[in-house]
Amino acid sequence: MNGWAVEIEDLVKSFGSFLAVDHVSLKVRTGEIFGFLGPNGAGKSTTIRMLCGLLTPTSGRATVVNFDVATHPEQVRRNIGYMSQKFSLYDDLTVDQNIDFFTGMYGVPRERRRERKDYVLRMAGLTERRHSLTATLSGGWKQRLALGCAILHDPPVVFLDEPTSGVDPIARAAFWDLIRDLSSTGHTIFVTTHYMDEAENCHRLALMHGGKVIALGAPDELKRNLDSHSLLRLDTPAPLDTMRALEQVPGVLDVAIFGGGLHVVVDHPQETMERIRGQLTNQGIEVRRLEQIPPSLEDVFVGLIEAQERKAA
Repeated sequence: MNGWAVEIEDLVKSFGSFLAVDHVSLKVRTGEIFGFLGPNGAGKSTTIRMLCGLLTPTSGRATVVNFDVATHPEQVRRNIGYMSQKFSLYDDLTVDQNIDFFTGMYGVPRERRRERKDYVLRMAGLTERRHSLTATLSGGWKQRLALGCAILHDPPVVFLDEPTSGVDPIARAAFWDLIRDLSSTGHTIFVTTHYMDEAENCHRLALMHGGKVIALGAPDELKRNLDSHSLLRLDTPAPLDTMRALEQVPGVLDVAIFGGGLHVVVDHPQETMERIRGQLTNQGIEVRRLEQIPPSLEDVFVGLIEAQERKAA
């Protein structure tokens, strides 16, 4: 296998007149944790289903570990693991029994089954729970078991489709430790998530919107490239009135609600901050907090999506 675990070139998937994936091109390195971000309906899951050999592309080309997803889907499926937020486990089986079932499903050679089972139990920290009914496990333990079952056949590429949805923060952190361990041993991890703090763990990210990849790069690179503008945090008692007032301020490029306040993208921050204070004072709006802050991935995400929507409008 070359240095690329996944290669996508001009990939298209349409359903009738609806274009779900619109000429997507990207590459994922071997051993990389690659994050796939985007709002619901952006085309992430459709892309993953094509990469898993479950959907045939309308046009374009994609390979996973050098197997073409359109012409060799069976070989693709033998070389990947897949885990979604809907854990494909059997609640009426024990942890041991679930692992035994999936070793058979994935065609793990009989002489390797004990070794792979022991590895999964150790990796997931489930050795002491091996005889527990899966139904009695917490969400975090089920999540670990589902990941273990997905990698029983030691696939070089693992697809994780929103694997931490609905799991508490402590369990999410522990799960990402497992992902990093897998990556360190040469496994390629392709993960979708709605949690921006999780996206920080990825080596690179692709942001999809409207079926297209609108940004691609490492987390720090994407934050540096926030249009090379500055970001302000602004708190007032009337955020909606504040947003309307800021439309008239020179140097203000974008405003978005963020938590209990506003994030404001500006040119020339010091001058623009003075204009903002003056405008809000004239409008009778109290400025509780106004300061320059470094952008987060969520700021990048919101800014890029809003820019695309303005362009479309």
